[in-house]
Amino acid sequence: MAELSAWAPPPLDRGADVREARDAADVQSLVQAMGAEGDLVDERQRRGCRAFLVRRGSEVAAYGWLTAGPEWIGEVGLEIVPEPGEAYLWNCVTLPEHRLQGLFKLLVVHVTATVQAEGLGRLWIASLAGTAERALEFASFRRIAEITPVAKQQGWFRVEPPGVPVLGLGDAQTFAAGAPRRH
Repeated sequence: MAELSAWAPPPLDRGADVREARDAADVQSLVQAMGAEGDLVDERQRRGCRAFLVRRGSEVAAYGWLTAGPEWIGEVGLEIVPEPGEAYLWNCVTLPEHRLQGLFKLLVVHVTATVQAEGLGRLWIASLAGTAERALEFASFRRIAEITPVAKQQGWFRVEPPGVPVLGLGDAQTFAAGAPRRH
């Protein structure tokens, strides 16, 4: 888990348009880009989640979701609850034909600037080890905790360092993953 520090880098130019999906055309493009999970778009928006798109021309190249309410982290089977003034950036995906072009970094920098301009106090994001650290550091996130599987207890995870309050976990050092669910 990482949280956003106060500074944000300048916008990047990757020949792409980054924006919140607000109009019907953007929402329909997002549904198509999400493929088998496209049916979740309406439900997420009803819950108050916000979608951000990276477009290259007329196609969606990457997307990510932002929420200030409770959200499920499928990788660890945990519902997190941001505090007032906090939000969680999740389900960031770069479509296969657009990977390794800096679009995730572009998306994260854009969302960071957006929430800072809106006065948000803290932005959380989680990443799998080795997948996003450089982009997150560039966008001014700092690692505050690591969630790892407990070696001998299947379905249990450990928060390192112990006692770091992470998104509704309080000071719990270990927790059991919940049952998988679509969200």
